[in-house]
Amino acid sequence: MNTPLEPTLPSYLSLATEALIENLLAAEPIVAYHRAQILFQADAPARALIDRLGAAQADVRQKQSRREVTQSDIDPLRLLQGEAQTNRVIFDYVQTQQAAIGFLREINREMSELLGVDFASLAKRPGCC
Repeated sequence: MNTPLEPTLPSYLSLATEALIENLLAAEPIVAYHRAQILFQADAPARALIDRLGAAQADVRQKQSRREVTQSDIDPLRLLQGEAQTNRVIFDYVQTQQAAIGFLREINREMSELLGVDFASLAKRPGCC
């Protein structure tokens, strides 16, 4: 829904935008990422492993900031990192995410070249975040 401050797109531009979105969502790297994301969300042990890894990383970062980190803090973190790297669901999720990011960066590069401006910066919503 448009607010009074948002400009209304001409219909041809709106149709082109919708076609771009549909094509992007149907592209193999994006489809693969969404599939891997669904599998990751459905895998409670994989999600729990990522949660434990995140907590361990945060703990080590806090200790590093206080210069209190020891090898006994790092060893469990490395074990969790190894578990995450060998977990097939997590591995596939990360790989497909990286492929999707690379694909979108390439699309951005091509559109930027065609338009003669940085397309991604034009597509950002105005605001503080």
